[in-house]
Amino acid sequence: MAVDGGALDPSNPVVRLLAAGMAAEAEARRDDAKVLFEQAWDASRDDFEACMAAHYLARCQPDVGSELHWNEEALRRADAAADERVRGFYASLHLNVGHSLEQLGRTADACRHYALGTARLADVPAGPYANLVRMGLEAGSDRTRGA
Repeated sequence: MAVDGGALDPSNPVVRLLAAGMAAEAEARRDDAKVLFEQAWDASRDDFEACMAAHYLARCQPDVGSELHWNEEALRRADAAADERVRGFYASLHLNVGHSLEQLGRTADACRHYALGTARLADVPAGPYANLVRMGLEAGSDRTRGA
């Protein structure tokens, strides 16, 4: 999920906080990024914004259990948003939930999420990001096949 392009409003306060958090990550300022992502979560006004904030909060958690919590929260918020704007997020959200589950040894659950993500790949706009998500889902599926 990328907040730096597409249909997202760059003047939205949550989008601006998330973009600033990604910039902090790129500069290896992980603690600053986490604070900005937490501020985005606190500033979220609806499930769409909360979905995005939870997605980025998952990236800066200290352990896989906490990462899974935020990845699942992002997925729940996408479902609750029931909004066309989240449609392109699902492949990535399922990839992230699947990866967290896989790291926790829950390979059958991970495999299911990789399959759900793969089924949503057509909703991701074509380009490098879609290719990255596709490769992640394929690799996860390969690792968990037969689970």
